[in-house]
Amino acid sequence: MNQKPVGIFDSGVGGLTVLSEILKALPNEEFIFFGDAARVPYGSKSVETVTKFSRQIVNFLVSKDVKAIVIACSTVSSNCFKTLSAEFPLPFIEVISPGVEDAALVTRNKTIGVIGTEATIGSGLYDALLKEKIPGAKVYSKACPLFVPLAEEGWTKNTVARITAEIYLQELLDKEIDSLILGCTHYPLLINCIKDVVGPVRIINAAESTARRLKSFLSSNHLENPSRSPTSPKFFVSDNTKKFDRISSLVLRQNFSASIIDIEKY
Repeated sequence: MNQKPVGIFDSGVGGLTVLSEILKALPNEEFIFFGDAARVPYGSKSVETVTKFSRQIVNFLVSKDVKAIVIACSTVSSNCFKTLSAEFPLPFIEVISPGVEDAALVTRNKTIGVIGTEATIGSGLYDALLKEKIPGAKVYSKACPLFVPLAEEGWTKNTVARITAEIYLQELLDKEIDSLILGCTHYPLLINCIKDVVGPVRIINAAESTARRLKSFLSSNHLENPSRSPTSPKFFVSDNTKKFDRISSLVLRQNFSASIIDIEKY
C-alpha cells in the first residue's frame, strides 16, 4: 500500500504548481498527474459538469491503483470534494482548507482577500471557512476568470498580465486587505505579477499549504513510501501535450512529457 503512487489532478496546468511543492515536501513518493487540458477551464462551468468531469478523472486515477488523491483544483475542491469523498473509498486532499489555515496564521487585521474562478468564489466556501476559523474576519472575494487562460498560454509576466492583475486586484486593495489567498492553483503561475501589484500584502499560496497537508496526512496514517529511489512523476493529459510539456518544464524545472488519454472512457 505504501509504495502505491499518489494521484493528483487539475483542470489544466495549474495543478503543476501543487505538484511542484509536493515534490519538494515528499521527494520519496511516486505521483501520477492528470491535467484536463481538453476541457479547461472548469471555473465557468456548472457544478454538475465539473462533478461529471471529476468522476471520470478519479476513475482513471483509481485504475492506476493510487493510495490517495490530491484535488489540485480549487473549483473541484470547493464544489465536489464532499461528493467525491462519499463516492470513492480513497482519501482525498483538497486545496481550500489548507489555505484557510495559513491565512489565519498570517493575517493581522483580519481583512482577507480571496481570488479564484467564478465557480470557486460562487461556492462561498472560502468566505464561510475563513469566518469560522477567524472570528470577526472580513473577507473580500473576487473572481478573476482571465487569470486561467493567461496562465495556460504562458502569459504570466507581460503587460497584458500586469494590467489584468491591476484591474482585478485594485478593488481588494481598496478594502485594505493584509493577506490574499490565491484560490486557484493556476494563479501561482502569475505570482510575480500579483506580488508587484499588491506590494506588502501577504500572499497565501495554496500549493504550499496543500503540500504540507499531504505530507502530514501520509505521515500520520503511516502511508509514506519507504523507498529511497522513486520514479519520476507520470503525466497524463486529455489534449495538447506540447503546451503541457512546455509549461511543466517551466514550473518543475525539468523536461517531462505527457501521454494523451481519452478521459471520456472513464
